[in-house]
Amino acid sequence: MKLLFLCAKNAATSQMAEAFAMARADEDTVITSAGIDVAPLHPMAIKVMAEVGIDLSGATPKKLADIEEQDFDIVITLCRNVADQLPVLPGFPLTVHWNLNPPGEMVGKEDVVLKAFRQARDEIKRLVDDFFEKGYLAALQFARECEGMLLDNVSDGILAHDLSRRIFHFNKAAEEITGYKRADIIGKDCHDVFPGRLCGGKCLFCEDPVPTGPGSVKREIDINTSNGERRTVDTTLRMMSDVDGRDIGVLLSFHDVTRERALARRVGEINQFSGIIGHDKKMLEIYDLIRDLADTDVPVLIQGESGTGKELVAAAIHNEGHRGNKLFVPINCGALPESLLESELFGHVKGAFTGAIRDKKGRFELADGGTIFLDEIGDISATMQVKLMRVLQEGTFERVGSETTVKVNVRVISATNKDLQEEIAEGRFRDDLYYRLSVVPLWLPPLRDRRNDIPLIAEHILKLALKTRSQGDVVISSSAMDAMLSYSWPGNVRELQNWLQFALVKCKGGEILPEHFPPMRATATGLGSGRRRRKLDLSSVREAIRATDGNKLEAAKRLGVSRATLYRFLEDVDL
Repeated sequence: MKLLFLCAKNAATSQMAEAFAMARADEDTVITSAGIDVAPLHPMAIKVMAEVGIDLSGATPKKLADIEEQDFDIVITLCRNVADQLPVLPGFPLTVHWNLNPPGEMVGKEDVVLKAFRQARDEIKRLVDDFFEKGYLAALQFARECEGMLLDNVSDGILAHDLSRRIFHFNKAAEEITGYKRADIIGKDCHDVFPGRLCGGKCLFCEDPVPTGPGSVKREIDINTSNGERRTVDTTLRMMSDVDGRDIGVLLSFHDVTRERALARRVGEINQFSGIIGHDKKMLEIYDLIRDLADTDVPVLIQGESGTGKELVAAAIHNEGHRGNKLFVPINCGALPESLLESELFGHVKGAFTGAIRDKKGRFELADGGTIFLDEIGDISATMQVKLMRVLQEGTFERVGSETTVKVNVRVISATNKDLQEEIAEGRFRDDLYYRLSVVPLWLPPLRDRRNDIPLIAEHILKLALKTRSQGDVVISSSAMDAMLSYSWPGNVRELQNWLQFALVKCKGGEILPEHFPPMRATATGLGSGRRRRKLDLSSVREAIRATDGNKLEAAKRLGVSRATLYRFLEDVDL
């Protein structure tokens, strides 16, 4: 049991209390005294304690902030004003406030001050005697042990830090989930203790307001344990207040959902990740790759057809990583001529060219500490390829018209819908730049290769569009869904979005029908001739019905078709 007596300056009352307690405590109780600040030991304190046989002449005043081991079990404040100044201490110790009038503040004749010190001495001795003899210490010790037992036997990890991010509580479950030992992190800044930060670099306490009172923020994040293992935890964050309603720190509770999320991915129950919609097996693999890439700063090259969502994936890699609290800066390299692209990427100084009326930072400078996304990288000129190589190699460049070298720390994610290997073979793209950009290649599948995601994506797009338009409920009919499932989608998700936007303009009721889609789509989907392209087979239908315990609506969702399509198939095969 560690006991702290605390007063304003550790110059009188707390020193007296420590001395009396040392005479009463057993060998298992560690007694310490300290002050919020320090001052020389008051001579009257030395004199009155000598009268009862206790020598304080060699005592050294101690400041609380200078004590290395601050993990106390009980803190007793002696002065009336100290309770309000008491900081949140590691372990969140039990506190007792004696609210004495500090004799050191007395002024007047020596005999008057001496009398005040004797009265304070006798009162402190009485309180210390009662504390040890009348069961107060035993009761507080029992309460402390019960509190520790309860907190260490809950399955959720609990971490608490004060308003300076100094950790003062970390329970046994938190140790087991993270692999970090309580003794190694108590009293330390959580950003210094956890590499990449426990919160994955997206600190809600620092970046966003934490609700005060009963409100809380719930979020699922990926963390790295002390040995580098990746785990997914479900977190709840809330602000803590003292008895007077003042904010004193933040409480984070979390539990490990790694196995549950892995199982959900295996059975296809994950419908979205970091703003990306889809539960196709190909997308679940991409979600896992994004998680892995988020932990690193290696360049990533995202390849895929136009409209597949390359920028969305790039943003997810940025947001899920430790740079998530910094800027994500996109630029479409194919949309700008070479002269403008150089200025946009690297910036320029005043007078560098006609129209350069002031200094301007480029996208690389804006992204310093964060991520730059170079879209359509396959369209840049040979000259720009050389200049980009230098940035990737050295992290330095000059603004247009300047001779001053600028150094940045930027993660580079690029994307293209071109086959860069073919571009290299034709001499239009540098192979050394390709290997710099494509440390990790990521291929996004076209929408036609993940048709079972079409209903999910369509419902998501429709929901957002209706919210933007403040329009009433509109649903997609089974025949319209059949049309979408039968189409090849050369424009991918972007084209699907256009379809639904067009349909909402044409649709005057509460249901989208095939005739509400753009006219040229009818022949492409086979609806104009009355033909319907079957996408189901007997084995997959049997497996879906078995997996959903005969629930045909759920089976249709799993197969990526409408309920009507599944019913027609079942009628045809007489299953």
